[in-house]
Amino acid sequence: MAEQKQLDLVEIAPSAKPPVCRLMDYGKFKFEQSKREKESRKKQKIVSVKEVKMRPNIEDHDFQVKAKNARKFLSSGDKVKVTIMFRGRQITHPELGERLCVKLAEQLSDISSVEKLPKIEGRNMVSILVPKLEPEKSKKEEETDA
Repeated sequence: MAEQKQLDLVEIAPSAKPPVCRLMDYGKFKFEQSKREKESRKKQKIVSVKEVKMRPNIEDHDFQVKAKNARKFLSSGDKVKVTIMFRGRQITHPELGERLCVKLAEQLSDISSVEKLPKIEGRNMVSILVPKLEPEKSKKEEETDA
């Protein structure tokens, strides 16, 4: 029957009882399957991690610039890795770095939340901020209601 219609007998669900088969053009089936896979890959959002580096004795304006950059990264949907780099004897005062991480997290609390609390890794203190998604959704809902 498949040969008469110039189609292929394709096994769709081999694990089912009885196995499910269909008469179809196998080339067309493979093409549509690959097309669906490509579309699903396009829809996936790739979250990258951006890094903001600073030292514990950073000046106020420099800190504001770093905070502005972090805000830009978070608003575009990326995670932000905050790295406080200690040099020499600065490592003996980790509370300075922790204070900076907390200050940055507080400044960005409207659009982000802390995924990883400040922790010393070697000569660096690392904290990770992730964007909050709820406020963006509510803004879109308000626009559609109006």
